[in-house]
Amino acid sequence: MEDKVMAARNRAGDYFKNGANCAEAILLTFREASGTALPPEIMQIATGFGGGIGHAGCVCGALSGAIMVLGLYKGRTSLAGDRNVAYELAQEFHDRFKTTFGATCCRQLNKHAFSSPEHRRNCLKLVGNTARLLAVFIAEKQLS
Repeated sequence: MEDKVMAARNRAGDYFKNGANCAEAILLTFREASGTALPPEIMQIATGFGGGIGHAGCVCGALSGAIMVLGLYKGRTSLAGDRNVAYELAQEFHDRFKTTFGATCCRQLNKHAFSSPEHRRNCLKLVGNTARLLAVFIAEKQLS
């Protein structure tokens, strides 16, 4: 399992270094790992979540991307479907993220200006570590 965890961490970091925002990097990393046949345009869904929702500094984009990934595994496929499983997974991962990183808000996690090199370095670490945390969570919950 450790190989998969490190591969997810490294892949997410590579996506981020190559221009993906935090939410895009997480979603793209796990889209591949989930085996879900989603088109490349899936990245469009995640774009606005970067920078804590469009640089507003609110909910961390890496966390938002992770919740989208959990939806790929347990989200409902019709309005009649049960959403409680997805809600429970999302809340549990949210709480684990908050415990691990101390906050869920982008501006609390990274106090540097969005365009600064320091901000990018902090986000790179956060993206990689969120991917690692999510890979462990997915394995624990036997989602893959």
